[in-house]
Amino acid sequence: MKKIDVLKRLFFDYTKKHLKKIAISLFFAMLVAGSTSAIAYLLDPAIEKIFIEKDQALILIIPILIIVAFATKGSSLYIAKVLMIGVSEEVRKDLQCDMLRNLISADTKLIDSKHTGKFISTLTNDVSHITNLISVGILNLFKDSLTLVGLLFVMFFQNWKLALIAIIMIPLATLAARTLGKRIGKVATEQMLKAGILNTYLIEIFKNHKLIKIFQREKYENNRADKFINDVKEKTKKIATVYVRSSPIMETLTGIMIAILIFYSGKLVLKNEIDINNFFSFLAAMMLAYQPVRSLATLNITIGQGLSAAARILPVIDEKSTLIENKNDTQININSGNIEFKNVVFKYRGDKEENILKAVDLKMLGGKMTSIVGHSGAGKSTILNLIPRFYDANSGDIQIDDQSIYKATISSLRKNISLVSQDTTLFDDTIRNNIAYANLDASQKEIEEAAEHSFASEFIEKLPQKYETIIGENGTRLSGGEKQRLSIARAMLKKSQIILLDEATSSLDAETENKIQEAINFLTKNRTTIVIAHRLSTILNSDKIYVIDSGRIAGEGTHDELLVNSTVYKNFYEKQIKKV
Repeated sequence: MKKIDVLKRLFFDYTKKHLKKIAISLFFAMLVAGSTSAIAYLLDPAIEKIFIEKDQALILIIPILIIVAFATKGSSLYIAKVLMIGVSEEVRKDLQCDMLRNLISADTKLIDSKHTGKFISTLTNDVSHITNLISVGILNLFKDSLTLVGLLFVMFFQNWKLALIAIIMIPLATLAARTLGKRIGKVATEQMLKAGILNTYLIEIFKNHKLIKIFQREKYENNRADKFINDVKEKTKKIATVYVRSSPIMETLTGIMIAILIFYSGKLVLKNEIDINNFFSFLAAMMLAYQPVRSLATLNITIGQGLSAAARILPVIDEKSTLIENKNDTQININSGNIEFKNVVFKYRGDKEENILKAVDLKMLGGKMTSIVGHSGAGKSTILNLIPRFYDANSGDIQIDDQSIYKATISSLRKNISLVSQDTTLFDDTIRNNIAYANLDASQKEIEEAAEHSFASEFIEKLPQKYETIIGENGTRLSGGEKQRLSIARAMLKKSQIILLDEATSSLDAETENKIQEAINFLTKNRTTIVIAHRLSTILNSDKIYVIDSGRIAGEGTHDELLVNSTVYKNFYEKQIKKV
């Protein structure tokens, strides 16, 4: 995105609505500029009237005016900053909400293709740079520009020759800071990337903590952590170093400017071309101008960081779904629940390898259980993911009751589908809210019935807080079987016509698996059920079994039929059943 386009977006989408507050803030910025100029100007009459002419009448008035000027400057600056902080935090909220809304509704493929740490870094670090651009950049640009103009006016009023010398130094300072700003922009982008990697690593550490312990990889992970943290440190250090680099440059330029002015003004004083009070007033104005000059000179760094951050976050906000919905799409009506794949071809976006699914044709009868078996990577999970349109097929069609899912609204499609996976997803919330996630309007009675039919009530009732028990992040306080039963209860509460089971009973002991299987039997009764399972013992009674191998259908039929007609299935059976 071009910088001008980024600026337009930030203004029209996020800043324009706060123009009233910004205008008030800028008014107080004008008072800051005016009071600063007044302070410099008042030194002239203070020296002349009090110290030279010894005017008794003004000995009290001028100090009071100076106090008023400083008080006005301080209070006005406070109000201006508070208002702009308020605006910037509103912008922060809007940016983060827009980004999260888009991520929540984004395609599964977008989430799968990115590092989670990068999203977190964008949501936090980049948004902070943008809010800093608004709260600091806008205010300082206006305040310091007006202050500099006011002080230059005072300087010209005192002596135009000296003022011209001072003006010559300003472009030099700006040029130096501009060069440094470009360097910071580049390093800041690198720092954001490293911060994103570190965030991703932190997520992995928390998720895989037990794995680290059991394999005794604490030292290994400590070394990795040191590397990631050190990478961020080095980039952050670089940014800070470049920032600090501006200090000796600005200080040296300021010293040169003051030395030249003192030298030249000394000559003017000796020639009686300037009074001592004019000189001190001029010098005060020049010294006060040092701060806004430095601020304006380095402002491009803040602006550059903010615009670079906006250029990263806006594309995330603008990311459009690749799942196409047309205006003519209709509500899907599911009666029998028959599902049919017609010549379906699929490959993941950017995947240079061959197609995952290769012209797949299959039929899943409504109200019946269809199982899909095959080696890991054969395409089983892909088939499951295509039904609720987590991904779209590259070609071919998928129909439910003779209705193409690609001509139906996604919401009406997913409304009729429930998913129970081996990777049970739960929230750090109460048991009640985790079950009710399927239907937020469900009554307590409906929730308890779902828990009872899934056999989850057996352990829920033993808990001190029962349904109000907080289960921890992803259900860490529950066993694998307990988490799975909550997942099934949630699916029951949704009352969907189509049930997708992805290795729902894997990694469970025999007793727990029997309980889960009973719950699944209740869940899937008279519903269209598609099962993916490695354990053939769980699917022997399926109404139909498809064998998939290397993205193609390698066999179909009942268990007994496949034992005769499918070598691949027979090999599965012999390895898992006969040897037991």
